[in-house]
Amino acid sequence: MEPRKIVIFCAPSGSGKTTITKRMMALFPQLAFSISATSRAPRGAEQDGVDYHFVSKDQFKQMIEADEFVEWEAFYDNYYGTLHREVDRLVAAGKVPVFDIDVKGAWRVKQMFGDHVLMVFVKAPTDVVIARLKARATDSPEEIQKRIDRFPEELTYDSKADVVIENIDLDVAVAEAKQALETFLGTKAA
Repeated sequence: MEPRKIVIFCAPSGSGKTTITKRMMALFPQLAFSISATSRAPRGAEQDGVDYHFVSKDQFKQMIEADEFVEWEAFYDNYYGTLHREVDRLVAAGKVPVFDIDVKGAWRVKQMFGDHVLMVFVKAPTDVVIARLKARATDSPEEIQKRIDRFPEELTYDSKADVVIENIDLDVAVAEAKQALETFLGTKAA
């Protein structure tokens, strides 16, 4: 099922994309969260089928072989991906799928669906991102370092995005995201 519109929030880890995504979903009732699949273990209070579809690495690899993904990526020793069936479910319900995914996956979706996609890149100062990653207390120091090591490459994707939001002040970032979505969706926020 071909979606008419897709909204993607992408960013290096710790930039605030999930927070901004949740705020936009509260403002635009036509948006619905596309639940990604992952082979990593749940963090904190994450729930299967709500935050992610948690599967084993072997299951994920079988799903890749069966062409079940719109996009997928292997990093941090785990797999992450967007399921075709998840996008189809949201489109069938008359919703605009919203993705909160990594920059490479976002670019693949943008290339696949072109003008149907609004790709919003969220970035924050590196010192702020590092502090957020450490404050989460969900990853080991080694995992945090892996995320930090990816920053330089991930930041190059801002030039591919339709909109780049500097998340220094969350209220300003949310206002910028709201304006971008109002333009893309052709409707005012609730």
